[in-house]
Amino acid sequence: MKKIALLIIVVILTTSCKSTSAISTTKNEVKNRKLVENIIDDATDNLGSPYKSGGTTKSGFDCSGLVFSAFKNYGIALPRTSIDMSKYGKVIDRKDARKGDLIFFKTNGSGKINHVGLITDSNNDAIKFIHSSTQKGVIISSTEEAYYKKAFAQVNRVIE
Repeated sequence: MKKIALLIIVVILTTSCKSTSAISTTKNEVKNRKLVENIIDDATDNLGSPYKSGGTTKSGFDCSGLVFSAFKNYGIALPRTSIDMSKYGKVIDRKDARKGDLIFFKTNGSGKINHVGLITDSNNDAIKFIHSSTQKGVIISSTEEAYYKKAFAQVNRVIE
């Protein structure tokens, strides 16, 4: 009888420890999803702002300035340039892209990353992202657009 009681206690303790770690993981995931939503909301508050080389304010943003500022407003210090941002976080497969990930492009024909956006939505092969375009300022675009489909380079996850 003592062995059965001891076995029951061990099972209860083991089960409760596992469920506690599962709960804390879930809480962390919820916290990170909320953080991602806040960062996206911050960036989208700037829709329509003009393009400005080196810009990091509503009066004008360049692509990395928009992403840099949105993350900075929530205490996350990213590098300032798109090429340096592309070395930050974890490079992930395009099919695993989700809201809050950074998406990078090689748009100038040099073969080097020179453009970044913040993913606002991802389903199947289509990825929508907010960025600052030299022609239109802060807009939302899609990887379904021929220009971005051709220029796609990589996706990085900064927030798990």
